[in-house]
Amino acid sequence: MKNHEVEEDVIVNEDGGLGFFERYLTLWVAICIVIGIGVGRFLPIIPETLSQFEYAQVSIPVAILIWFMIYPMMVQIDFGSILEAGRKPKGLALTLIVNWLIKPFTMAFFAWLFFKNIFGAFINPELAEQYIAGAILLGAAPCTAMVFVWSYLTDGDASYTLVQVAVNDLVLVFAFAPLVIFLLGVTDFVVPYNTILLSVVLYILVPLVAGYLSRKYLIKNKGIDWFENVYLKKLSNFTIIGLLLTLIILFSFQGDIILNNPLDIVLIAIPLTIQTFFIFIIAYGGAKLLKLDHSVAAPASMIGASNFFELAVATAISLFGLKSGAALATVVGVLVEVPVMLALVGIANRTRHWFPSKSREVN
Repeated sequence: MKNHEVEEDVIVNEDGGLGFFERYLTLWVAICIVIGIGVGRFLPIIPETLSQFEYAQVSIPVAILIWFMIYPMMVQIDFGSILEAGRKPKGLALTLIVNWLIKPFTMAFFAWLFFKNIFGAFINPELAEQYIAGAILLGAAPCTAMVFVWSYLTDGDASYTLVQVAVNDLVLVFAFAPLVIFLLGVTDFVVPYNTILLSVVLYILVPLVAGYLSRKYLIKNKGIDWFENVYLKKLSNFTIIGLLLTLIILFSFQGDIILNNPLDIVLIAIPLTIQTFFIFIIAYGGAKLLKLDHSVAAPASMIGASNFFELAVATAISLFGLKSGAALATVVGVLVEVPVMLALVGIANRTRHWFPSKSREVN
């Protein structure tokens, strides 16, 4: 695990100075979003070319960049500790309750409240139904890949985060369709299982296997000291670089949609943002009541607060069409997620003192 300290909302170097990327991370994210939108608008040949490398609505170039984000965390995992993490049920129980018994229903409520009522004068009823559908698809799919980034930025327990994500993915396979059918009231819903399975393989299994094999090989041939003090330090910025490049690609795909619907983007973003903070507060507050270690509490809260937007976007397109309001709502989910989640990372790091320190026994 990482042995550096966290101060306020950013990770600091061992010498006490703020890392260059971490110090200005919010600024880099904003710049990359703007660059991505600009590329999509003025250099459409780039996203058009990249979109050809896609299967089951999963972008292979994005998957490769996500490997850059996730691998530095996976390679830190002592895989013998995964079984130990599975024996600590409180964090897992909290994640499952929030993600499957609370989050989908609060998302549906906030979407209905804003799109049908508060914003009713600005959105026609048919489009409001579409936006509600898109929000529900986001709410029914907890995060799979990006949570490893948020866990890394909050100095989360890598082994426990992996267990939490794996268990949620298993539940997702069986619970996603019934939840969507119930909340949307559709009867001809077909789960894009190819999207789910491919995403799990690309976003979890590939970097997990790479991390395990490279960790085992490097420790055997270079020693644990070199591995921890040389190799891991060289990887320290890969997660942030991967995140920023991923944002450029994602928003190059969606640039025209965002620029052509400015008011609707704002209207959709408001309930999605409120929902994200609301779920984080519930999960984080529950973690505090359970006296979880912060390295478990923060990732557990991030899984519920963030969304498996690849699955939501793929499902919205297959159900309602590429140019539908539901698809637009899921795209806004991508737009909202990174800045909001960075804000929650900051909150989690500033409130670290609320939780037990490295008391893994209570988890």
